[in-house]
Amino acid sequence: MEFSSRVERIGGEGAEAWAIHEQALAAQARGEDVRVLSVGDPDLATPAPIVERAQQALADGDTHYTPGLGEHELRCAVARRFAAQSGQTVGAEHVGIVSGAQNGLFFTSMLLLGPGDEALMLCPAYVTYEATIAASGATPVIVDMPAANGFRPEPEAIEAAITPRTRALFLTTPNNPTGAVLGPDELEAIADIARRHDLWIVSDEVYGELVFDGRHHSIAALPGMAERTVTVSSLSKSHAMTGWRSGWLIAPPALIAHAENLALCSLYGLPGFVQKAACTAIDRADELIAEHRDIFRQRRDHVVGRLDAIETLRVLRPEAGMFTMIDVRGTGLSSTEFAWHLLEHQRVSVLDGAAFGRSASGYVRLSYTLDEDRLDEACERIAAFCRTIDSTAREESPHV
Repeated sequence: MEFSSRVERIGGEGAEAWAIHEQALAAQARGEDVRVLSVGDPDLATPAPIVERAQQALADGDTHYTPGLGEHELRCAVARRFAAQSGQTVGAEHVGIVSGAQNGLFFTSMLLLGPGDEALMLCPAYVTYEATIAASGATPVIVDMPAANGFRPEPEAIEAAITPRTRALFLTTPNNPTGAVLGPDELEAIADIARRHDLWIVSDEVYGELVFDGRHHSIAALPGMAERTVTVSSLSKSHAMTGWRSGWLIAPPALIAHAENLALCSLYGLPGFVQKAACTAIDRADELIAEHRDIFRQRRDHVVGRLDAIETLRVLRPEAGMFTMIDVRGTGLSSTEFAWHLLEHQRVSVLDGAAFGRSASGYVRLSYTLDEDRLDEACERIAAFCRTIDSTAREESPHV
């Protein structure tokens, strides 16, 4: 039996990147002592007030259908939070509730793109972007943010990639995997391109609440950008709520109306008790997020300090989020070889940077989502691995 051609568009390197993570989880399930640093799933517990609100909602019988694109209370809460942070006028009609940021990116791709269209991706970018764009029938066009430039956007490269078929530009700030935060000048340069070429901007801001120094800026707040921007975010990272699958779109009301139609034939609404918990998470965000942000800042400083002492590695200091990028080219191994050998020889899993785009080839992404004791042990295993690398190492793995 044959499958739709769509299965080819949603596969590829992005999907294959998770093979190392899956092997690490399988080894852990067998009882092996593996340090899993290959996924952005915080080890922190969801704050108690959020859990208690969900429990109360369940006890009250909130287990029935909900509006397709979210309950009014939650849409208003998201709008208030975004308006306060961006200075933009936003109401419930601009907000659609979806099942996490990834679901929001998929919705947006379906609503903005189609066969024959092109969408620019600023890379490094999260590993699912390419498949998410391709699933719509559009062609993803990679615009590299070079490592030599700190993985930051170059307006000239963006401009050069635009064709008459270009419909949208996908960007992530703060960035996953690099932790780079785009400043006002960088965002204005991208906004200027979007306005002149009549492009949509899809802005993934899921790490916006986890900026360590300075503040996060939303491109939608710039002049002339609200009507051409879809902002995607969620509670997964900031509130340690990855399993709750609670996210949203902020966009022009006309797009939100189309998103509601899409939700009716796909998601059909987030559980009510999850939405009640999400309201508490947003309304008490300043209080609940501060501790998480401080924990990740401390872990960043700890991991960067430990790994910087390894002669053959060069570690990037992220400005936000829960990942650091490590330049492993000094070891003589490719990033693919380094990641697989590290798992096989030291039972530490990281992701190959090449999965996030060719500009990140030679780097691996490490998530500091474990406590400091386990991070310390992981760093020591990485150091031991680097000490024992020899010329035959790249021949030992069947995966490279």
